[in-house]
Order: sequence, then C-alpha cells, then structure tokens
Amino acid sequence: MEAAGGYAAGVYLRSPTAGLLLMAVFTGLPLQLFRPWWRMQVNRPYPVAEAYRSGQAVLLPDAESAMSRFPQLMAGLPFPFASLYEPVTAGTERFGVLVVLREATPGIPVGTADRERLRRAAEQLAADLTALAADGGRVLWEGDPMGVPAPPPEAGAEGARRAADRLAQAVLSLDREGRIGFVNTAAEELLGLDGPHLRGRLLWEALPWLGHPAYEDHFRAGFMSGEPVHFPARRGRHPPGQWLSVDLYPAADGVTLTLGTSAKPAYAPASRTRQGPDSDSDADADADMDVDLDVDGYADLDVSADEASALYRPVALAIALTEAVTARQVSAVVTEELLPAFGGRQLAIYLLDERHLYLAWETGFPQGFLNRFDGVSLDVRLPGVETLTTGRPMFFESMQHLAAAYPGIPLDADVGARAFLPLIASGRPVGSCILGFDSPRGFSPEERTVLTALAGLIAQALARARRYDNEVALARGLQSALLPHRLPVREHVDTVGRYLPGTQGMEVGGDWYDVVETGTGLLALVIGDVQGHGVAAAATMGQLRSAVRAFALSGSTPEQVVSGTNQLLIDLDPGQFASCCYMLLDPASGSVMAARAGHPQPLLRHPDGRTEVLDLAGGVVLGIDPEASYPVTELRLTTGSILALYTDGLVEKPGLDIDVGVERLRTALEAARPSPLAETADRLISEAGNTADRPDDIALLLASRTGGDP
Repeated sequence: MEAAGGYAAGVYLRSPTAGLLLMAVFTGLPLQLFRPWWRMQVNRPYPVAEAYRSGQAVLLPDAESAMSRFPQLMAGLPFPFASLYEPVTAGTERFGVLVVLREATPGIPVGTADRERLRRAAEQLAADLTALAADGGRVLWEGDPMGVPAPPPEAGAEGARRAADRLAQAVLSLDREGRIGFVNTAAEELLGLDGPHLRGRLLWEALPWLGHPAYEDHFRAGFMSGEPVHFPARRGRHPPGQWLSVDLYPAADGVTLTLGTSAKPAYAPASRTRQGPDSDSDADADADMDVDLDVDGYADLDVSADEASALYRPVALAIALTEAVTARQVSAVVTEELLPAFGGRQLAIYLLDERHLYLAWETGFPQGFLNRFDGVSLDVRLPGVETLTTGRPMFFESMQHLAAAYPGIPLDADVGARAFLPLIASGRPVGSCILGFDSPRGFSPEERTVLTALAGLIAQALARARRYDNEVALARGLQSALLPHRLPVREHVDTVGRYLPGTQGMEVGGDWYDVVETGTGLLALVIGDVQGHGVAAAATMGQLRSAVRAFALSGSTPEQVVSGTNQLLIDLDPGQFASCCYMLLDPASGSVMAARAGHPQPLLRHPDGRTEVLDLAGGVVLGIDPEASYPVTELRLTTGSILALYTDGLVEKPGLDIDVGVERLRTALEAARPSPLAETADRLISEAGNTADRPDDIALLLASRTGGDP
C-alpha cells in the first residue's frame, strides 16, 4: 500500500466455491463499509475479476477511466479515487488479486515505478503462497476478511486537547480504519459517554446508530474521496426524535468527525426493518429508521452484509442485466446480484410458453423438488402462476403462511420466507420469479417496491434474451448449413476438420474451413475468419466460402482466388473484414502453393515429429484494400507430414500474447501421434473445448500426406 502511494489495500483469494473470490485481508479503510465487495464472482465485470481472469494488471487512475470500463464498480462507489489491481500468480497457478486504493490522478496514468512496485509485491506474495502450498497448506480463503490494523490512535497533545475542549461542538478524531482517537469534552457530554469508553473503538461499535446502512455511502465518500461530507443522522430512539448533524473532514492520516444538534430534515431515510412473522408490520413500516435498543439505551442495529449490499445491488443488477445476452446469462446475473442483495438462498425462474410455465433456471432448491411444477398450466392455482396472471407480487413471511394461503401445495423441507414476483415486460407476461430464504423474515415496504421494480427489469432482459436466443438458433442453423458436412476423400491425402462455437454472446461466429476438389487433380485447403459474431458474420462467411469455391473450381491460382475474394467482400460492403489462408495441394507430388490474407501462420509437422510455424508471405485482411496483393509461397509436403490450419480462437486467450498460444499449439502437435488424424485433431482442440468461457469460435483443418511420389 505504501509503496504504491495508496491509502488502502487488500488481497482477494480463491475460495472453496468454484468461481468465487473472497476478500482475505484489508487495511486502510473501515472494513465494514466494504461488505458488498467481500465476495466477488470471477465472471462479473469488475476489475478484481478482470485481473484474475486475464492475469493482467488493471490500473484505473481516476473515476472516468473506471466508469468507462467498469460502470458497475462506480455504481456502488461513485467517488473520485484510483484503484490498482495486480493478479497474484505463479506460473499457471492463480491465487488471487492484490488491490490498492489511492487518490485519483485525473488524466494521468499510473506511473511505471508504481506499476513495478505493485508487480514485485504480487510476485513476492505469490512466492510465499507457493511455498505455503508446497508445505501442505491450503491456499484458499473461507469466511469474512481479516482487518490489518494500523498502530493504535493517539489521544493527541495536551495543548490540542485543551483547545478542542473549549469548542461547544462535539469533535472526534478517527484513524483511516474508523477507530476513535481523540474525543473532546463536548462530545462526551453530547453522547453521554466518557472518553475511555470511546477511544480505541471502531466508530460504529461505539456509536452503533451511525452504522445504519443509510449512512454507509456518506462514510465511504468521506474516507475515499478526501472531500468534506455533511449529512443528518438520527440517534436511534434515545432520546426520542433527536437528530444530529454529522460532518466528516478527511485527510491522509485520518478523519475528523464533528456532531451537533439538528432539526429533523425535510427528508429522512425510510425504514429498512426486517420483520419476522410476528412483527407489527404496519407500525414498523411507519417508523423512521426503526432500530432496537440495547440494555444501555443505545441503538443496536442488526445490519447484515446482505442488507448493506442492498444499497447498491439493485443498481449493479440493472447495469449487469444490460450486458446479459442469453436467458441463461440473465438468470445467472439475477442469481449473483439479486440473491445476495436480499439475503436469499433459492431462486427459480419460470418462462411462459403456450400458456404454460416452464422451469428455465433454479438454484438452491432440493434436487428434483421443482420438477413437479415444470410445465404447469395458467389455470392451476399456484402462487407462481397467480403472481403472473394477476400481475401482483406475493410475499410470504414463512412457509406456514404460504401453506395457509395455498392448502395442499407441496412444500420443501425449508421453513423460510418466499417472494413470488411477476415477470411482465411492456405489458406482456414473460414468466415468474421465486425467491427463497432460509428462515422466516418480513419484507419492508421499500423492499417490496424494489423487488417489484427489479422484476420488471428482469422481465425486460428475459424478453430481449429470448429474441436473442431465437436469432442464435437461426444463426446456428445457417452456419451448420454453410459448413461442410463431409470432406472429400482423395488418394495420398487425409483431411480432418473441427469447429467449436464460442460460448459468449451469440455463440456463433464467422470461422470456416473447406476442402475443394478443383477438377484439375489439385486439392484446395481453405480456412477463414470473418470479424464479429451472429447472423451477419455467418451470412458473410457463407458468401466468402461460396466465392472461394467458385474461384477454386474455375482453376484460378491462389493469388487470384484471394484477390478475387477480397474484391468481392469490398463490393458487398457488409461492414466486415475477414482473414483467410488458401493452399493448393498436389496430392501426388506434395507440392503446395499458399496465399495468406492476414491469417495466423499454419503449422507443419515433419515426418520425424519436428514441428515448425511456417513463414508464409501475405497481404492485409480481406475487405480493406482493393489494391492489395497476395504473394504466393511454395513448399512441399512430404509423406508423413501434417499441415495444421486454424483460426485465432484456438490460440488466443485473454491476457496472453498470441505467440504464446501458437507455441502451445505447436508443442501439442509435435507431441501428438501422427495417426489417426482425427485423434490428432481431437487432441489439439480438446483443451479449448473444455473451456467454458470462450469469447471466439474455433476452426481447425488438418491435412496429412499419406503417399505419392517421393
């Protein structure tokens, strides 16, 4: 933290739950103010997750750069600050992420020296964790983060105390972690507590009424932005109705907090009480920020991490839903953002189709329990059906309340609360959403309002996703029809092709391969990649594949084939470009003429196993320059050799140079058995096929010369 000029720092580590990072340690700021960020899913669009996924540092010098790249982060922390994220890795082992927060430097990037210091710190941490693992330690984090305290705050010089004691205004001095140091006499009198009772304690432990979630954003702003912050706060219910003005004056070494009496503001935060099945919900709903009193008469706020998260989670959910493309992605976002916001543990989403509700997503329910409700008709009396048909959300504080309202309904073993939300988009029914909780609980009026509003956002996202899914099905069908279903069988040559769609977004791209018998005894090997994804990319791919086949069948040279295809793409002007590699092989002699347009270099495995990356001359990608030229390279394929043509999806990984991926592929081809060729193709593509998160599609074409003239 000090080396990088920060005022706070922390470390995220892997947890026993796959895909979940947990904050392990944190220092420099009050830990409880950052409860919403204690847990971090690695697939979410946050800088911590991005650094972990990519293996590359994420450096955000100011709020503008953070907003442009990670709007969800700024939705929860809308303050001017800088943040640095360095992955903690050792070889292929990813332990977590080192985080440093510091003052913003608008328009000035993070300097090289700071980046190097941060990198060295992460490397040292990775080395220590590697050594720990080698000694049998389990390098995973479970539970809440650990605070790393700064030195205990000092009471200050006697002269400063006397000066502060002359003030009628209550003054407290806090360190950067929120612990109370100095307390003047006016503060002791106003709070009814003496200095020893306050000094050395966290502010929110000593004065729990300041720990209400409604005030957390004010404290975050004061501690992170460095600017003064002013807000009114209600001091629980002791004495009744007392409001205080709270002023924060932050500096690099701490924060000065002043308190003064104040009239009730025109606007006061509404209640966020958690009502149990026996609570007086009407009375509680009318109270302003109702809290319980402990035995000393001071407010005892039972504020959970989930409740603190609820302050920003709805905004984060709304932003995340705009990025979700498929229905599955929408459901995953709801699981990761909505459930933690309200302390839920179960989620089910049903979608409407032909007047029946079908289970589209579930998590947390006993296995198989929801199967009996899959495909239910809209005339069945079930809460999940009636919430959609009436358009009215339904809240049950316990399973007993649910059973009383719907006698005979099958219940799982859980006794917790349930919320049934209608999913209606622009007046059209989409489905219903069920939230389940482990224990009985009430739903405050504002929670009901927020949940209902979020249900509308979820419905809009699902409606959009279903249209998108339909387009995906169309694109997949189009792509399947355009890719070759079988490759020609020729003497002296074996060919094998493989294709894998991407798993992000449309999951359909413009990669293609082909093998064309030219009619002159020669065999054309083709591979290409159209920029982009979706129906447009697949359609452009089909046009290019047809053009290449037409040129090849006409007896054109490789240079003529690629140049003609380039001109065709420019004439079509689809707003896309494409890369391509075209090889004309004589199976009998093994001679090859190759032309390349911005495509990755092929690999050649020699009969003795030695494998090299070819160095074919080439031109720019197709569709850019009508005057582009595409020189031809000649080579010979000896008996037992294998040519490997591939698209960049096979060798590109986020955060890694493409040369690293090419070398990995070369090594794999060198180590593979030369036959059968289909087994070699499966081996080369298997690693990519087992990756759940592929941003690009993959095409692979292998050609092996099995005989012919020496």
